[in-house]
Amino acid sequence: MRIGLIAIDGCFGSAIASILDIVRVAEGARGEVDPRIDPIELAILGPKRRVTTTSSMTLSVDQPLSESGEFDVVVVPALGTLTAAATNDALQSRDARSVIASLGRLDEATTRIAAACTGVFAVAETGRMHHRRATTSWFLGPEFLKRYPTVALDLDTMVVVDGNLVTAGAAFAHIDLALSLVRSISPDLAQHVAKLLLIDERPSQAAFVAYEHLRHEDPIVVEFERFVRARLDEPFNVAFVAQSLGTSRRTLERRVRAALNLTPLGFVQRLRIERARHLSATTDLTSAEIALRVGYANAETLRSLLRRERRRS
Repeated sequence: MRIGLIAIDGCFGSAIASILDIVRVAEGARGEVDPRIDPIELAILGPKRRVTTTSSMTLSVDQPLSESGEFDVVVVPALGTLTAAATNDALQSRDARSVIASLGRLDEATTRIAAACTGVFAVAETGRMHHRRATTSWFLGPEFLKRYPTVALDLDTMVVVDGNLVTAGAAFAHIDLALSLVRSISPDLAQHVAKLLLIDERPSQAAFVAYEHLRHEDPIVVEFERFVRARLDEPFNVAFVAQSLGTSRRTLERRVRAALNLTPLGFVQRLRIERARHLSATTDLTSAEIALRVGYANAETLRSLLRRERRRS
C-alpha cells in the first residue's frame, strides 16, 4: 500500500506524528507478523516544499499534490482549527483550496480518501460526500451539517467507512484512522501494532461528547435544550414539549435532527446519561436516587443505558 499524507502549514502536529508513527511501526513489524504482507510506503504530500505544523514541527514534502493520484490512499489530517469560524476561514486559505482541488481530481476507482477531524471538511468541500456516511469532530457536528446538509453524519462512531471514503472523529482519532488503514491491509498487523503502542480500541466518540458544548444557532433547539435540562427528572413527552415551546412536534423533531443529528428523545437520553455520570462522580447519591433525578423510576433502566453507552464507547 502506498499512502500519501497531506500536510499544509498549520495542520495539527500530533495528527501528522501519530499517523507517521503508526504506519512506520506497521511497516517495521509486518515481516514479523506475516512476511507475505506487502510493503507499506508513506510519503508527505503538500503544496510547497516545507510545511510547519501547529506544534512547530517542520516537514519536508516528498511529492507535490499534483501526484496524489499515484497513491492507494490519500490522508487528509486536521487543519489545526478548534472552532467553526476558524475552520471555515482555514478552508478558504490558498493551501486548503489547493488540497481540495487535488482531492477533487482523484479517481475514486483507484484511490481511497481518508480524513479525520477538520480534515473531513476539506473532503466534503469536493462534493464527494454527497449522500455518504461520515464522521468528524463531535463539537463541530452542527457546523458540518449546516455546511454539508446532504452528508449522513454519524458523530457516535470513531471511524466510518463508506466505500472508498474513510473518516474519523476528533484530533486523536487520527490514531484510530491510521489503525483502520493498517487493518485494511492485515487485521493481525493492526492488532500487533495496537499492542506494541498500547492503543486501546475506541469504536465510538459518544463517551467524549459534552453536549452543552455543541454549537448551534437554531433558537428552537436552544429553547428545547434549556427546557429539558431544567426538567430532566420529569417524564419526557415530545408533543408536550413542542406545545410548551410554541411549535409543532414535527417541526421540533426536524430542527433537533438538523442541529444535533439526534431525535429529541435521543438527545434527552444523552443529557440524562451525562447528568447521571456527573452526579455519580460528584455526590454520594445511590443509583436509585440518581435515577429519579434524571427521570428514570427504575434504577435498572439507567444502569442498562449506561452499560449500552460503555459498549459503544
